[in-house]
Amino acid sequence: MKYTYLLLIFILININMNSQENNDSLPYAELPEASSNYTAGTVAARMVDGLGFRYFWASEGLRSEDLSFKPSAEARTTDETIDHILGLSTVILNSALHKVNEGNDFSELSFIEKRELTLVNLKTAADIFRKSEDLNQFTVVFKGSKGNSEYPFWNQINGPIADAIWHCGQLVSFRRASGNPFNSKASMFMGKLRE
Repeated sequence: MKYTYLLLIFILININMNSQENNDSLPYAELPEASSNYTAGTVAARMVDGLGFRYFWASEGLRSEDLSFKPSAEARTTDETIDHILGLSTVILNSALHKVNEGNDFSELSFIEKRELTLVNLKTAADIFRKSEDLNQFTVVFKGSKGNSEYPFWNQINGPIADAIWHCGQLVSFRRASGNPFNSKASMFMGKLRE
């Protein structure tokens, strides 16, 4: 647990230093070049890369009024959805790092810090998956009061990865409803901005 907090602090320091340079230093403004080989690892990494690209553009340029928007009284706000996606990105990263999910408290982070940490989590996980030939090693483990629960990588795909993609769509819908549509030049098919 102590190691997790030290790693988080290190990542946040690096993120803050990078964010002062410019937004172009963040991962996923464009998709990385596709691998020339199809392996389990490169396909899994590309799924996470696609999520990262969608999240980058779904969350780019959100204003405070966008973050507080929610379509109904029962719904999450955009900011709460950002928190949820950050949590999902942490589950994805913990699987790549062979770490147990013990819950996280990101309440002290600003939107910019949460956005950057989410993107870094996804890029780090994708880079690890990309180099792997065997995804069996990347189980998803949750710490619970009755012990740990462990799930195969299959649950990673239909769980946190697919769920985060789903919520990126919500971010796009919410921001349209709050009067700040996302950049229509972002091509999800090509993984870059259209000219």
